[in-house]
Amino acid sequence: MNTVSTEVLIIGGGIVGASAALVLAKAGRRVMVLERDLCGSRSSGVNYGGVRRQGRPEVQLPLSQRAHQIWGELESLIGTTGEYERSGHFKLARSAADMQALEAYAELSRPYGLGIELISGERLREQCPWLGGAAVGGSLCPEDGQANPRLVSPAFARAAQAAGARIIEGCEVLQVGHDGQSFVAEARHGEAPLQLRAEVLINCAGAWANRVAQAFGEAAPLTSGHPSMVVTEPIPHFLPWSLGVEGGSIYCRQVARGNVVLGGGRGYVLDEQRARASHDSILGLLPQAAALLPALRHVHIIRTWSGVEGYLPDHHPVIGPSSTQPGLLHGFGFCGAGFQIGPAAGEALAELVLHGRSNIDLDAFSIARFAPRPAVSTVSVVGTDGTDTPDLLSSHPERKIS
Repeated sequence: MNTVSTEVLIIGGGIVGASAALVLAKAGRRVMVLERDLCGSRSSGVNYGGVRRQGRPEVQLPLSQRAHQIWGELESLIGTTGEYERSGHFKLARSAADMQALEAYAELSRPYGLGIELISGERLREQCPWLGGAAVGGSLCPEDGQANPRLVSPAFARAAQAAGARIIEGCEVLQVGHDGQSFVAEARHGEAPLQLRAEVLINCAGAWANRVAQAFGEAAPLTSGHPSMVVTEPIPHFLPWSLGVEGGSIYCRQVARGNVVLGGGRGYVLDEQRARASHDSILGLLPQAAALLPALRHVHIIRTWSGVEGYLPDHHPVIGPSSTQPGLLHGFGFCGAGFQIGPAAGEALAELVLHGRSNIDLDAFSIARFAPRPAVSTVSVVGTDGTDTPDLLSSHPERKIS
């Protein structure tokens, strides 16, 4: 069996893993990325393409703001614009209660500098003549925008490779563990077995990341979600902003070629790795789209798709160190909202490797928040020298991922 050693091994070549690899390679670290399929082909490549800060929970806004800065340097960073533009993101209100929620969020986010503008009444009709009567107002974040995930996500991996990272696509990790000295991963590259050894392991395996976490005794309640997406034929350009709706249910954007990308509802599973947009979700999506945007009433749908995304119950990702294994870092569970924040999450993971800390506070994203609560006991177990007993999970034999 061929054995390869590296300083940092990253499992998963999506936008988070590739971003981490890019930062590490530029810093001169030996880094290797293993991707089961093609880099950026999973959730990083099949998402809606929204690049928004608006609507994120407050705890995510510092990381999202850092990502906003990275997106502003995208072409120089990865060699392509990826069709990224700061077109603005407009979140629609369909009721007075929705509008109040948008007003509250504008106030909450004010210290973070999102620059949200509230639009309603006569100004809404003047500025948005393309809107149907279902909307009563909305909030505009002028510098949020959109990009093509099929271009952006693979480009991060290519940029990392150009900076010196080794990228191995079509490489499935079969088992992973720690032998007391280094991380050891058994993989299959095509038909060839491959063993990898590394000082640091970064788990960016997306919807399948929990298997890696479980191998080190720290399962997270990660579930799979399957967005339902459609794209229309090209039509005359009418939509200046990327759109969302307060309370969710539908989102859409129009690309330069005139096609309108819409999402909403859930697809269905074909198998562990594949999903399709569901007939019911599309039938539920189209009437909403026509009510909000009358220009869509008679357009043709030319393609539908779905994918597999990782979701956590509190709707926050896991970003940061393992609670059981030194040298292991996690970056997964972005709950369908990882495209914009992904480059900053990857950078933060790289900072932990390079400096032992990140410039962004990651405490809220620790995997330790999912650890079982210890049973209440009046007995304190200590070592013979009076200190707490050592962590018995500081090293692990190899464990199969299954």
